[in-house]
Amino acid sequence: MFPKINDVLYIQVAGNDHKDELFEFKSRIAEEESQNFLIEIPMSQTSGRLKRLYLGEELSIFFMSEGGIKNYFNTHVTGFKEDVLRMVRIQKPDPDSISKIQRRNYLRVQANLEIAVKHGVNESRFVAETHDVGGGGVSFHTQEAHHLEEGESLSCWILVPYRNGTLEHVWFQSEVIRIQEMENGRRLIMLKYEKIADQERQKLIKYCFERQLEFREKS
Repeated sequence: MFPKINDVLYIQVAGNDHKDELFEFKSRIAEEESQNFLIEIPMSQTSGRLKRLYLGEELSIFFMSEGGIKNYFNTHVTGFKEDVLRMVRIQKPDPDSISKIQRRNYLRVQANLEIAVKHGVNESRFVAETHDVGGGGVSFHTQEAHHLEEGESLSCWILVPYRNGTLEHVWFQSEVIRIQEMENGRRLIMLKYEKIADQERQKLIKYCFERQLEFREKS
């Protein structure tokens, strides 16, 4: 399902400028061509300033559809159109690459990322590897030597790599909701987020979306 003319687009700009990585810009589809959308110059939702885009620049975009569903896709700038107002031309995505995420039902993907954990009254620390990550929670493998209990609160940091080579550290407070005993004395620790900034959650959702695209490209 493609977005329609006048639909609002929420945009993250890929690149080496980390400030842009954290911003979400807002735009609107003004015209449609056979291979492209023409959109208004994106505007920062925080400062109201217009964002200048460049030819070939990569964008991560979502738009809302009926039922509160967020539809994510990646694209890039293919050109510009000078009219009464300048418009940006972006490539239409492959319909199969558009990922639908229902509000409050976050995408979750298998991923082996480094997670640092702090817990207990003594604030013991250890590093582990995630089993999967998502916008609503994560799980990771650990050894029995790390004494964690269901209901326990943990402070965590995850190192998140993106396709463009940038890295982000995501911090969150979480609760252990389930512990699954596995072979060789290992345990799978399942967490839900208790406290996470929306900006940090969006970093994880963006990573999950990129991972899903990778899986589709390989299949």
